[in-house]
Amino acid sequence: MKYKIKSIVIAIALGASFTAFGADTIKVGVSGPYTGGSSPMGISMRDGVRLAAAEINAKGGVLGRQIELVERDDEAKNERGVQVTQELINKEHVVATLGYANTGVSLASQRFYQEAKIPVLNNVSTGSIVTKQFLPPEFPDNYIFRTSAADSIQSAIIVREAIDTRKFTKVAILADSTNYGQLGRADLENALAKKNIKPVAEEKFNVKDVDMTAQLLKAKEAGAQAILTYAIGPELAQIANGMEKLGWKVPMIGSWTLSMGNFIDNAGKNGEGARMPETFIQEPNTPKRKAFIEAYQKTYKLERIASPVSAAQGYDSMGLLAAAIKQAGSTDGVKVREALENLKENVEGVVTTYVRPFTHDDHEAITMNMVVIGEVKGGHVVYAYDADKASVVREKSDKK
Repeated sequence: MKYKIKSIVIAIALGASFTAFGADTIKVGVSGPYTGGSSPMGISMRDGVRLAAAEINAKGGVLGRQIELVERDDEAKNERGVQVTQELINKEHVVATLGYANTGVSLASQRFYQEAKIPVLNNVSTGSIVTKQFLPPEFPDNYIFRTSAADSIQSAIIVREAIDTRKFTKVAILADSTNYGQLGRADLENALAKKNIKPVAEEKFNVKDVDMTAQLLKAKEAGAQAILTYAIGPELAQIANGMEKLGWKVPMIGSWTLSMGNFIDNAGKNGEGARMPETFIQEPNTPKRKAFIEAYQKTYKLERIASPVSAAQGYDSMGLLAAAIKQAGSTDGVKVREALENLKENVEGVVTTYVRPFTHDDHEAITMNMVVIGEVKGGHVVYAYDADKASVVREKSDKK
């Protein structure tokens, strides 16, 4: 069958991909957090990239050369991300890099790729500014691309779910103090303002905080009917568990990170019902998704992907890069960028089939129509609405 991926092929290809290369390989950087609270995103992304690279290599590689992944743990730290970036560029001589899970790491690190004219495909980080650091006229060409849903898209969907669909009129925003949290908070404020809604409370907390009582009490006293969130799994779980301690339960509606395994596991029953925007939900509702899920499960010996969105977007980013290198007939950064901006071949991915996903002036592969609402239910993320379950591949829209 077209989409069937045999586990033995994947296992052999994985082994060949990362251990026994000759000199003439195509080196691709993979930078993400493989340790710490952000690790479900980083590991899932990396493993999705690995699957795609293994498939490509099993079919002969690109331009007759094998893909060699050069993986580095950026630890979700800006300074470590910069160090990793410089190593990948100057020592490993990668032709492109896939990754970055954390917006702050993206913003601190990707300027070095821009200067070196080496493309980056951000496949997890979502800060709205990520693809807009290097725009004309100051920068004639932009080497930063993305296969994840920007926070400007996610915040609009969060607000639509809370205000339009569920008819809440009083919402509080709880966001962490990182670039991700505070840029996301600003996007939420803007989206709410368009509905003439002002948050009844806006509270901040730090990564690794374990007590959200003060922030939640302010939201409760202000009459919040729902909590809108921008943070990552561990701290999101503290919000859900904090509400339980207070004997106060209102819906959590937040960014895609509410789908992280370490939110679902750490929050347990308190996380049930949380909703978030998703580009991919671990359901085999298309042949491509079914093949991807089965291959991931068999290769990594697990049932639930820790961060399905990260895994799918990582897989797709590798496919897009390979298509660009093939079209360019070269690994030269300028030529690969130009190919990405004018891909002639449709690329069938897990999230979507990419039909000219980028142009010179648009480096975002995801538009709002491609995003659905997920809900935590029974320890998994499922489709919140039956209408979104249909096996229809949503392609990029001209409407942003």
